[in-house]
Amino acid sequence: MQHNHTIAAVATGEGGAISVIRVSGPEAIPICDKLFLGVNGRELHTQEGYTLLYGTIEPVEGEVVDDVLVSIFRCPFSFTGEDMVEISCHGSTYIKQELMRLLNEAGAKPAGPGEFTLRAFLNGKMDLAQAEAVADLIASDSRGAHDLAMNQMRGGYSDEFRTLRGQLLDLAALLELELDFSEEDVEFADRLKIGELMDQLSARIGRLKESYAWGNVIKNGIPVAIVGSPNVGKSTLLNALLKEDKAMVSDIPGTTRDVIEDVINIRGVQFRFIDTAGIRYTDDTLEAMGIERTRKRMTTASVILFVAEATETVQEIDSKLKSIDWQPRQHTILLLNKADKSPGSTEALKKALEETTGLPVIAISARTGENLEELTAYLYTLAGSAPEGADVIVTNARHFEALSEAYRAIEQAKTALENQLSGDLLAEDIRHVLHHVGTITGDAPTTEDVLGAIFSRFCIGK
Repeated sequence: MQHNHTIAAVATGEGGAISVIRVSGPEAIPICDKLFLGVNGRELHTQEGYTLLYGTIEPVEGEVVDDVLVSIFRCPFSFTGEDMVEISCHGSTYIKQELMRLLNEAGAKPAGPGEFTLRAFLNGKMDLAQAEAVADLIASDSRGAHDLAMNQMRGGYSDEFRTLRGQLLDLAALLELELDFSEEDVEFADRLKIGELMDQLSARIGRLKESYAWGNVIKNGIPVAIVGSPNVGKSTLLNALLKEDKAMVSDIPGTTRDVIEDVINIRGVQFRFIDTAGIRYTDDTLEAMGIERTRKRMTTASVILFVAEATETVQEIDSKLKSIDWQPRQHTILLLNKADKSPGSTEALKKALEETTGLPVIAISARTGENLEELTAYLYTLAGSAPEGADVIVTNARHFEALSEAYRAIEQAKTALENQLSGDLLAEDIRHVLHHVGTITGDAPTTEDVLGAIFSRFCIGK
């Protein structure tokens, strides 16, 4: 994995008035000097770091590509830890393509996905957890996800794992020291104290591991499927929740023939709503395909909103519920829609259904908005909350897997201690714990395959 060449990439998305082209590497400043003509003849290589210059891109005398601002960052005081130049130009697609062509001709290679952040990691500007947080920060679309990513990127997350790793190193050192003197039957640590320390470490790793359930909710949102028979108001409900006409609404049964998705934010938690085709038997090939997709998507939802009409009977609704292939751990809420059409009998129907089905029942009117606030409030309670005492929340699946392996290893070490097994077996288990915890921040040996998998999901330019 060679990273000693100079790279360049557009670091901003499409559609903006201003774009930034980022150049990093040992030849970043000389390469840009070939193209840049500063006001009053100022050249980039003569300037200090953290300098901003105004000028033009003129590869050939008299041929101006654009007026630009150029920022200079000198090694090691840059994002990547290398010499860096950032060119702020106008957002024209032609200008960006032309600048990239000129930079490539001058000696800069196109950057790969995440290569700037990868260089920052390799040059010690951030650890692996902080590097991954850069991608999470870019992808964050709620305040909760933003706050977690920002805390991780600024090092608060890594501090927790460094503290944990330090405690594990202390324990490992005690056990290793005993191994050095094993022939002399010397014990440097009381087994009772070692057991207490292992219990503390196990509890700490366990809390971090358990926080992933909440972190995953904050980062990725909660999938909610809206299901029920045709024409019960599923699409009207989705539109009412989104406050826009996302789904087509019609009195004709079977209008929704495919899965429609959108996201709403409830008190900082993302809910991904899935409006599905009405479930019924049909000879219509397209509608049947939509119903099959509905059944598949239902298996991936964490929450099911089963919509029925407030004019139906308990027996009719219960029969429809029993026809659904429910998945374990799915939360199901029974919604009695069109409650505004039969206000007198809805309350009795609601109580009877709660007793019969054991499900929470909310009477709503998707058309008028009646009780939709009660529904969204109930959905928010299903998101849960951060585990008690968890100052750090795990949001990354790779970190969760590493913590799961670390937890298994420390529990195995505790069992070995209880069974009075030899110190070398205890030490080996603790080494495994250290390895798995270290992979989170990159303090353990990290293969090129792992780094490639992590940084390949980054956007180019970051």
